[in-house]
Amino acid sequence: MKRTFTSVRSAVATVLLLLICGGFAVAQPNNNKNMEQVTPQVRISTNYGDIVVRLYDETPEHRDNFLKLAREGYYDNTLFHRVIKDFMIQGGDPDSKGAPAGKQLGSGGPGYTLPAEFVYPQYFHKRGVLSAARQADQVNPERRSSGSQFYIVWGKKYTEYELKQLASQLDGQRGQQIFNGLAAQHRDSIQAMYQRGDQKGLMELQNRLVAETDKILASTPGFTFTPEQVEAYTTVGGTPHLDNQYTVFGEVVSGLEVVEKIQKVATGTADRPKEDVVMTVTVLE
Repeated sequence: MKRTFTSVRSAVATVLLLLICGGFAVAQPNNNKNMEQVTPQVRISTNYGDIVVRLYDETPEHRDNFLKLAREGYYDNTLFHRVIKDFMIQGGDPDSKGAPAGKQLGSGGPGYTLPAEFVYPQYFHKRGVLSAARQADQVNPERRSSGSQFYIVWGKKYTEYELKQLASQLDGQRGQQIFNGLAAQHRDSIQAMYQRGDQKGLMELQNRLVAETDKILASTPGFTFTPEQVEAYTTVGGTPHLDNQYTVFGEVVSGLEVVEKIQKVATGTADRPKEDVVMTVTVLE
């Protein structure tokens, strides 16, 4: 069966206008086979207990950066400042140290970012993985990671049917991304036609780009989850819609029950816990 992306014809006018205006909307969170030995490990100590995480050797820049910051005491007395139940817990903002109640957090960092290190599908967003936070695609097309902020996945368990539905949605999003990229190549022409009211020209271009997108989709395999992903997401849980979007660079080896406790805490504005969840991070040499 021919695959096309979701509702592109009805959405194309919006896409063209967004191109002219300079950006696209950011996707929001939805309501593995690992090495036998991966070293080193770090302990994240919190007022809810300890979480021990091993870092992946296949993501050396993220591994080495995390170790460097931990050894420097960079994370000590920072907060898990953003917590979303059944999704993830996020920390690593240096501005969270001693932050008063109500202070907006989430923008702090060491003044640099890291290149993405996607090791997909070997490493994916199953429950308990450590991933790097980052800015959204429209201001960060290379998907570079924050220099310090990270999150630990909780997520939820999926049925195989739900994963098939999600795979179809992700395939549709891929088509939209292809179309957006093609349209961006014609930004000047689109703007000129828009300014002179050339609706016929815009429609002809739209149809041509839709046809090009369908051709690209037809020549490439559709999105599927690996057996390892299906096994993990149906039995353990996670956040599969984040796969291959954010760098996964470690996983919890003990203390997952602590992550569970933290992801359940009461939160207020900007998903900040109402009572601070403070951490220190120690490298287990």
